[in-house]
Amino acid sequence: MVDYIIVGSGLAGICFAETVLNAGKTILVIDSEGRSSSQVAGGMYNPVVLKRFTEVWKVREQLDLARPFFEGLELKLGVKLDHQLPLLRRLMSVEEQNNWFEASDKPNLSGYLSSQLVKNENPGVIAPFSFGEVLETGYVDTALLINRYRAYLAENEWYRCERFDYDALRFTDEEVVYKEIAARHIVFAEGFGMLDNPFFSGLPLDGTKGELLVVRIPDLKFEEILKAGVFLIPIGDDLYKVGATYDWNDKTDSITQKGKEELIDGLRSVVNLEFEVVDHIAGVRPTVKDRRPLVGSAVESDRIHILNGLGTRGVLLGPFLAQSLYRNIEFDEALDPHISIARYRSKKA
Repeated sequence: MVDYIIVGSGLAGICFAETVLNAGKTILVIDSEGRSSSQVAGGMYNPVVLKRFTEVWKVREQLDLARPFFEGLELKLGVKLDHQLPLLRRLMSVEEQNNWFEASDKPNLSGYLSSQLVKNENPGVIAPFSFGEVLETGYVDTALLINRYRAYLAENEWYRCERFDYDALRFTDEEVVYKEIAARHIVFAEGFGMLDNPFFSGLPLDGTKGELLVVRIPDLKFEEILKAGVFLIPIGDDLYKVGATYDWNDKTDSITQKGKEELIDGLRSVVNLEFEVVDHIAGVRPTVKDRRPLVGSAVESDRIHILNGLGTRGVLLGPFLAQSLYRNIEFDEALDPHISIARYRSKKA
């Protein structure tokens, strides 16, 4: 018997697996190794919602958990994952500059928004009204994390590569049993694949397709994350991630010419240099109508759980949500109403 079966090895599954391993529990992770949305994500983290100049929900708690969490994974896996870089938001007018100054003066934002504008001194970037600098930002290399963590699980015989068969799951008051494996609990961290899950099919999960380019711009030499409609993330060797698109209708992970053109147009509005597209990837993000995660237990059994809906802020949310779910299961600590799936059950009552 193991303590936890975890279905899914994207960012949510990894965060929960690592949380319970650090607590001394045993696990088995099951995944078919289809492309996870985490593998095609920018992996960027940012404590401020820049469209509205508001603080991200519980961001201080999330940052304080995420940084040592990913540092521990770097030591365990022997790779660099967390790249702490300033984020520069391009400002497009004197009015936007004034809005920035006003926001940076707010007590809850002053620690994250610099009150000093950054003048653009890069001739390859179009930014006549300077930049606002966001602090405590960066990106996590989620694709590298997933590949290395799956290998780590496999080396320890904690990984099974297969499509999960819901019909093979049985449960009692004391345990769950999947095929020949008994466990105290099972956690579904399937991303968009949750739509096939009979225990959580009533939850309002939707999929938002995102496309991303990797481009080479030898003459740019820009070392910060740039947000200007599209985002531009430097990943070394003159390469940059450019993202991202949002398509609420297409639920495939196929790249499209439309998505590519949208990203190229966005890039050209920011950079006036020649560039080469070296990669083009797509994936479907698991999104929720109220833009909040899905965390909790199934109606059928308090041994069947879900961790999903991390959305575009998954790098920060993942460790926080994993810890919340673990403490809810093991110590009966109540889930925050903002993340608990109980919010949907109460609406139906």
